[in-house]
Amino acid sequence: MTSADLVHRLGIPSGPLFFPVTAYGADGSVDLDTYRAHVRQGVAAGAAAVFACCGTGEFHALTPEEFEACVRAAVEETAGRVPVVAGAGYGTALAVRYARLAEAAGADGLLAMPPYLVVAGQEGLLRHYREVAAATALPVIVYQRDNAVFTPETVVELARTEGIIGLKDGLGDLDLMQRIVSAVRTEVPGDFLYFNGLPTAEQTQLAYHAIGVPLYSSAVFCFAPEIALAFHRALVDGDRVTAERLLDGFYRPFVELRARGRGYAVSLVKAGVRMRGLDVGEVRPPLHEPGEDHVKQLAEIIERGYALLEEAQ
Repeated sequence: MTSADLVHRLGIPSGPLFFPVTAYGADGSVDLDTYRAHVRQGVAAGAAAVFACCGTGEFHALTPEEFEACVRAAVEETAGRVPVVAGAGYGTALAVRYARLAEAAGADGLLAMPPYLVVAGQEGLLRHYREVAAATALPVIVYQRDNAVFTPETVVELARTEGIIGLKDGLGDLDLMQRIVSAVRTEVPGDFLYFNGLPTAEQTQLAYHAIGVPLYSSAVFCFAPEIALAFHRALVDGDRVTAERLLDGFYRPFVELRARGRGYAVSLVKAGVRMRGLDVGEVRPPLHEPGEDHVKQLAEIIERGYALLEEAQ
């Protein structure tokens, strides 16, 4: 699949972007059978793409062997119906290794996450991502967050780099993103993808959409795909009433609960998937499981979200 193909297949009308959790068995090992079921369910529910072994999928906790097995499983389960984008990260040498493992496993693209630990300058960051892109034929989306924050000028250079097709923003600086979008639009001809990659991205997507960032990750899709799809339809259709109803009644309470624990952007999602009847296991350290009271509150929030959908029918 070429970069142009990936751009085309991740268009707004096709649906939310699915970031499956990684399933673990009772002994803590990767449970590929359950993971496959999770991916199948997401694709059947209407995912536009599968982002395997990324943040929600606990990329940080997987060995290279586990990573390759999960990416391969996601590729096999999607069977070409939607693209599979795999995570890649750490230092340059390891990021290149993960990129090549993803390509060998049949992935259609890469989400290049920030380098491990170091806070690098713009020149070093540009070199890092260019080396990752040069190491594989897969199209690369660069993830801006934490210690990988770019100036508009650097993003222009990234957009000029063969193989780099987009930027996912997990920083949340709308002024910076507007300047990035403007600079790339002015300096680089052709399409360049932008994604809202903040946790529970629906909460901020109305604002991101307004500045030219149409795509977003949806962790909620993992455990409440009907809610995620309803919000996406409302966004595409310009239905502010429905979008705001879901934001006020479901997404804001979920985000406020998520803020009550470190790592809840992953562990609450896994708890939600288990509530839906698929035992994907617990998160691996250093993440931790949400407390019993928080799990109860999550169940109430999900129930309220589905009640909102019924009221709208």
